[in-house]
Amino acid sequence: MGNPQTIWYNKEKNLVETIDQRFLPFQNRVVEIGSLDEARFAITDMIVRGAPLIGVTAAYGMYLAARNFSGDDFYLEMQRAADWLKSSRPTAVNLAFAVDEALSVISDRNTVLENTQLLFDYAENLKEREIEFSKNIGIHGLELIKAISKNKIGEPVQILTHCNAGRLACVELGTATAPIYLAHEAGIPIHVWVDETRPRNQGARLTAWELGEAGIPHTVIPDNAGGHLMQHQMVDLVIVGSDRTTLNGDVANKIGTYLKALAAADNCVPFYAALPSTTIDWNLNDGIAEIPIEQRDGREVWMMEGMLNNEVHEFRILPEKSPVANYGFDVTPARLVTGLITERGVCKATREGILELFPERSLKND
Repeated sequence: MGNPQTIWYNKEKNLVETIDQRFLPFQNRVVEIGSLDEARFAITDMIVRGAPLIGVTAAYGMYLAARNFSGDDFYLEMQRAADWLKSSRPTAVNLAFAVDEALSVISDRNTVLENTQLLFDYAENLKEREIEFSKNIGIHGLELIKAISKNKIGEPVQILTHCNAGRLACVELGTATAPIYLAHEAGIPIHVWVDETRPRNQGARLTAWELGEAGIPHTVIPDNAGGHLMQHQMVDLVIVGSDRTTLNGDVANKIGTYLKALAAADNCVPFYAALPSTTIDWNLNDGIAEIPIEQRDGREVWMMEGMLNNEVHEFRILPEKSPVANYGFDVTPARLVTGLITERGVCKATREGILELFPERSLKND
């Protein structure tokens, strides 16, 4: 699989590098990020995507803004950089978390050079933190798969996932896929139903690519097939990621997740969201009312990409004059979520369940 990380600092080039996810699975390209604007473009144009990876990219963006600073008021310039980055994508809370935490490490008592080093150290530490979070999410989620496997008598555990919450959405392993990777490594028979995840097809293009590279049995399905599979007892477990989870357990994830949760509830299939604590918005209590839902360019719906004669082409699939609504995310109410898989363990999707795992947040949120 080459470099297992999806973003890294290239010391020789003195640049940040990342996988350009716009070209997968057709081409595996690496793009260089050397400035604040390039970091923001990587986020807005979905060169990088997935809440944890967006956060790490934003942290590197803050470092690059400091490294390239040449004005008079460093702190004011960094605040502008923070606001510019936070305006790039509104739904994923990791973005604002990373930028605000980056601001907190700098001080007007330090020189510009010292602050720049502090921002670089923060970006590197955040990356390592997200890697560790993914590993622990995998360990805790693995126990859920093991429990189901015991009753399958050697038959594979059938797992359905939506969008891409693998290493491409994080740095290593991923969130929803972390337990899947560890189960496969442990020799537990598994099979993954991969939602294509229109309109950008992150499941068909990214999750399927990841699982194929890892040798994990999987089948790509149209987004609307999940309910049928659940009705016919062909799904044992649904695991999805999250771009923002509220303190009461509401889960914002890629558009279509809510429909999978409804089907899972109707068919008594466990539905889990896997996420690091950096994806929890500790200030929100009503996801449907309070989480901003990104509306993206209609071109993502009008056009599809594909391979023709070994070249990547775009194809229009709608009538030219038909208008499009392109909501990037939806919110699954906590009542439909069986549990949250975090780096500290599995909890109920409730305020009480979350704070039991993260008691240090209790005083801050009382």
